[in-house]
Amino acid sequence: MTKYAKKILEIVEQSHNHMTAEQIFMELRRTYPTVVLATVYNNLNRLWLEERIRKVSVEGMPDRYDRVLRHDHLVCKECGKLLDVDLGDLTAQLEQKVGTAILSYDLKLVYLCDECRKKKGM
Repeated sequence: MTKYAKKILEIVEQSHNHMTAEQIFMELRRTYPTVVLATVYNNLNRLWLEERIRKVSVEGMPDRYDRVLRHDHLVCKECGKLLDVDLGDLTAQLEQKVGTAILSYDLKLVYLCDECRKKKGM
């Protein structure tokens, strides 16, 4: 693993903010000021393909990156705010419902965050 990949993995694992590639790039530049954005994208893609990090995609928003620790997400429909939620491992229950083995799943629960609810007068 390259020095960039190691540092990117460290940044993602230590963050609980679901950082975008650009945010990771800005953080990485603190250690490696000459790094370019393409290096970050290439390493993020490699780490994702190696299943060392998770890519969280939300329609209309840039991809964000997360730890691989088993957890699910709450996604605000209005602003895209992303929060971790621990519902436990649902694999066995889902396999029973669908009648086949499940390799993995990515559960995103859509809601309106408190800020967006206030803006809508809810």
